[in-house]
Formats: sequence, C-alpha cells, structure tokens
Amino acid sequence: RVLVYRGVASGPELSEAAAALVRAWDRSVQIVYVGPGEKVKVTPEVLAGAALYVQPGGGQDIPGAWNDVRETADAIRDWVRGGGRFLGICMGAYLAGSDGFDLVPATTDGYIDTPGATVKGEADTVIALTWRDQPRHVFFQDGTAFTDLKPQATVIARYDNSTVAALTAPYGEGRVGVVGPHPEADQSWYDDAGLTNPDGVGPDLGIDLIKATVH
Repeated sequence: RVLVYRGVASGPELSEAAAALVRAWDRSVQIVYVGPGEKVKVTPEVLAGAALYVQPGGGQDIPGAWNDVRETADAIRDWVRGGGRFLGICMGAYLAGSDGFDLVPATTDGYIDTPGATVKGEADTVIALTWRDQPRHVFFQDGTAFTDLKPQATVIARYDNSTVAALTAPYGEGRVGVVGPHPEADQSWYDDAGLTNPDGVGPDLGIDLIKATVH
C-alpha cells in the first residue's frame, strides 16, 4: 500500500500524477490518498501499513503547503525513522527539507536561484540533467536544488550547473528520496505547456528513484 498526499500542498492533478508514477512502478500496488481533506488522514496507524509515503508537487506557497501538513510531521518522521520510505517531488522535496519535515541531509534551495542556473524563471520548461551519469531531459517548474550535502546522501541526478537535482538518503532505519524536477510528468504536461522532451516522455526516471528509495 502506498500513501499519496492530496490537499492544499499539492497542485491540481499532481497527486494523481504521482500516483500514476507509482502504478507504473508496480501495477499491483494499492494507492490511498491521504490528507486533511481526505477520508484517510495521516496517522501512525495508517503509516504503519504503508510501503511508501509520497509528497507530490504543488504550487509556489511553501509556508502555506507546510501549514497543511505540519500536524503530521512528527508521525511521518517517526515512521521513516522506524523504517518507512518517503518520496518527495518538487514541492514535496522542498517540504522534505529543513523548512518542513527535515528528512533530507542537505540544504534545499530553488534551482533558479543557484549560481550558474540556466533557467531563471518560474515558467514550465524542460531542463537538462545528468541522471546516473547519463544526459537526460525532464519537465521542470521552479524545482528544488540540493546543496551542502552530508556524506550519507547518495546523488542520483545533477542539474547542468552541477547542483543536485535528485538524491536518496537514510533517515534512521528508513529512507528518503527527493527530486526537484517532475519525472512523473506525462505527455499531457508537455502538450499543455507547448514543450517537447528530446528524450521522449516516459516514467523510467521516476521509477528509478522509487526503486532507489524503497529498496
């Protein structure tokens, strides 16, 4: 069973996109949407039965997003510390940082504010990455970059200015995976934004990050 947050801290259809990525990884998995406005709330009991918790992408209001999930922070930290698995995408990656759940052994910044960033605005775009030493492109909208990594972090991907775009790290007995861009983006995202991915569109990068987080 995989818990996917849905609420104020996620944008329209972003929770569903994250759930679709999880299903691409494992079609047999049961998806349960959780959040203050959902039938199922995040509690220690609900977390105890989950293989993975996903905090998906959202808007630009990090304090507002954090306000919607902060009551669950202690339960999520305790669960991950005890062996749970947490996946954060874009806004979810910001929220995994020190201004939120504080699960990531790195500083979370906006990529567009890092030195040498080739994307300067908040508009939807396609960004170049090096993902496990391979050049790749991925959908991007003002995503997270990770700096000042501690030794326990494992780098999965870097932006074109060498700042970290995706990583995994242990947290107690559990594990955290975070990514700044949107590997869950399907063809409709590109069509709506008038963008093209030169690599083609597929879930392989997101699946790779899930596997690195869960296993």
